[in-house]
Amino acid sequence: MTVPPISGVQLGGSPDLPLLVCGPSLGTSATALWSATAALLDGEFHVIAWDLPGHGRNRAPVENSFTMTELADGVLRFVDGVLTERGESGGTFRYAGDSVGGAVGQQLLLDHADRVRGAVLACTVPCFGHAAGWHERAEKVRVSGTPIMVEGSASRWFAPGFLERRPDAGAALLHSLQDTDRFGYAAVCEALADFDIRSELHRIQAPVIALAGVYDESAPVAGMAALAHGVADGQLVVLDRVAHQAPVEAPDETAQAIGRLAGNPLPFRTIDERSAAGLAVRRAVLGDAHVDRATAGTTDLTRDFQSFITDYAWGGIWTRPGLARRDRSIAVLTALVARGHHEELAMHLRAARTNGLSVREIEEVLLQSAIYCGVPDANTAFRIAQQVLGDPDTDS
Repeated sequence: MTVPPISGVQLGGSPDLPLLVCGPSLGTSATALWSATAALLDGEFHVIAWDLPGHGRNRAPVENSFTMTELADGVLRFVDGVLTERGESGGTFRYAGDSVGGAVGQQLLLDHADRVRGAVLACTVPCFGHAAGWHERAEKVRVSGTPIMVEGSASRWFAPGFLERRPDAGAALLHSLQDTDRFGYAAVCEALADFDIRSELHRIQAPVIALAGVYDESAPVAGMAALAHGVADGQLVVLDRVAHQAPVEAPDETAQAIGRLAGNPLPFRTIDERSAAGLAVRRAVLGDAHVDRATAGTTDLTRDFQSFITDYAWGGIWTRPGLARRDRSIAVLTALVARGHHEELAMHLRAARTNGLSVREIEEVLLQSAIYCGVPDANTAFRIAQQVLGDPDTDS
């Protein structure tokens, strides 16, 4: 049995707070991945994060391969050292992990159920594809090093627009990939090749919150739904504008999930905070031009109604984590077809494109509505869609 040495770093909080252990994704340092989320949990948790062999601050030579079970055992040894320093030898902790860090979390929940009080598992699945692909990647990196993975990872790791919005955060993760030891990276690939706990998910009894990114190709929403539904006490949260690195792409939502897991949700938003969040989402979905026109056209008669829409529809519902924005668009389109609200339908057809629905997907929504809402209603909806979206063959 080869249990790899694990080292880590404290990211926030004092030892008198509940312990939260954070695990990284393949090719990243725990500090680069988890610092933004940890900052939001200051005062709530004692946050420590561990690095994979050959990654981040864990520079111990990687001489042998290891399984996911052995990697999880190594993480537990590291955590036990922290707990002993806290005066809680053999105590329990909460866990949060992304990608392979989430796989380690699943293994800990299986093998050490009495130690883990619950877990937030982000961008991870109970089986990461075919073993042959992982062995091939391991050999490729052993020969050529981790820099050959940077270009492909830049496109897979982040949702569209993230690198433009947060070039500093993206660069930190990609630099940590380039600095990762090639043998450590390869060893983790081989552990992932043999990782498959799909038939054992039912044994996991601790509460699990699964965070899925809409744009994640490595751990797609369907795979994360299988994880959330396969455990005894699971919940799925789908994150908009997130691919494979949720803790850095969506630190607010990640921190909120961790707070809910511990039964200490982050403070309730004030009316002003909800209004500000609603206005931000309204602008993101409908566009600045539309919102500016609506605001400019506000009168004494309509002012309270405009505030109501922003505060409650956009700030209260559209900001909830339970559905991705594209899924909310599907629900809204169907409701507008059913109710015959044609002006709103035109507006939300444009919004659906902004939220990531293709023209072909919108066509499917309208076809479905023809069955359950009525052919005449769908006929009108198709006419409006043709006017708004144009020829689907030119933009799908």
